[in-house]
Amino acid sequence: MTDPVADVERAMIAIRRSQQHRALTRIARERGQGAPDPVIELLDVVEEFADRGEPATVTSLATALGVDQPRASRLVARAVDQGVLHRSADQADGRRTVLALTAAGRSHLDTLHTFRRTVFAEAMSPWSPEDRTAFARLLTSFVSNYDALGH
Repeated sequence: MTDPVADVERAMIAIRRSQQHRALTRIARERGQGAPDPVIELLDVVEEFADRGEPATVTSLATALGVDQPRASRLVARAVDQGVLHRSADQADGRRTVLALTAAGRSHLDTLHTFRRTVFAEAMSPWSPEDRTAFARLLTSFVSNYDALGH
């Protein structure tokens, strides 16, 4: 009998390695989707902040991305130059700048979400609808509980 916790550990390590090897980037290139820009991860995080109703600042983005503030500032400047992020003064604290997705940024992320979901659906294609639902529920719960351990 296998240890389910050990199985999860092995699966999480495999996911981490896949991310380090940029598996989605490779699949995107192979399918003519182009290579994701480093700004993409930044947009994902800005979207997460917006979903939680939290302001996205350079400092909060640097923390969420695990990069130093100068690197986050360069990514933000690049995203603003590309027209996918907009800077504005924080209404609660005029000294602080908050960042938000532009329509172009939202469109870019929508396209990316569609691509990722297509790939994930392919990976789960042999599964029954019930297994997909159970996996989604359990994985979402696991990520939430795991994140809570770090806070």
